[in-house]
Amino acid sequence: MDEPILVTLQDGVLHLEISRRDKKNALTKAMYATLAEALGAANQDRTVRVALLRGQDDLFTAGNDVGDFLLRKPGEISAGMRFIQALAAFEKPLVAAVGGNAIGIGTTMLLHCDLVYAADNARFQFPFVPLGLCPEACSSLLLPRLVGYQRAAELLFFGEAFDARRAHQLGLVSAVHRREELMAAAAARASKLATLPREALTITKALMKRPDAAQFSAAMAAEIERFGELLAAPVAREISAAFLEKRPPDFSHLPEGRP
Repeated sequence: MDEPILVTLQDGVLHLEISRRDKKNALTKAMYATLAEALGAANQDRTVRVALLRGQDDLFTAGNDVGDFLLRKPGEISAGMRFIQALAAFEKPLVAAVGGNAIGIGTTMLLHCDLVYAADNARFQFPFVPLGLCPEACSSLLLPRLVGYQRAAELLFFGEAFDARRAHQLGLVSAVHRREELMAAAAARASKLATLPREALTITKALMKRPDAAQFSAAMAAEIERFGELLAAPVAREISAAFLEKRPPDFSHLPEGRP
């Protein structure tokens, strides 16, 4: 059986590849745990100088595996949030290479990366509100800081997909490459980072991240609390059930007949 997360180390670059193509690279608890563990270990391993997070040139991730995600117990901190915490705590340069769809946490995780390279076929989406949910992964704090409040509001309220060119204009993406050139280009940048002075890189990253540190925990805690409330509410439960059953949502049982 193929491993859904491929972890390899080459010349100081830790490659973390999401590899579950039969399920559109949807992320399970076990996959999140593998990624979080790999990042935690890499933080302490001096042979690792850079991490490169990637899918394939036509697919990054469809986000959470819905069936797996709905098994989360009320009040439980999800495996996805532990992964995000590992990303936020990663002290070394973190590079992402995004081709194809990056949905939900597939996009919010990028807010924690230092450099994001996208293929010209990349599609990004924050689909939370249309699913009856609120943003996660500290995106309610980081996205407005990155792109401005009004742009963040449009992306988060409507949850509409946007392409690599728009992502680059917003500052979410460092550069856009042709699909067939993406992985080589991202690997080349990661490899160059691995040759630069280690302490200078980590200190520079820490200084740039320092202003966010005080508010990060509070934002994450608030998102987790409200996300859990919304996830347990009738609207999100019906939308999730409809998705799994491949039917339109039915809100006729709600007091107003709509969300």
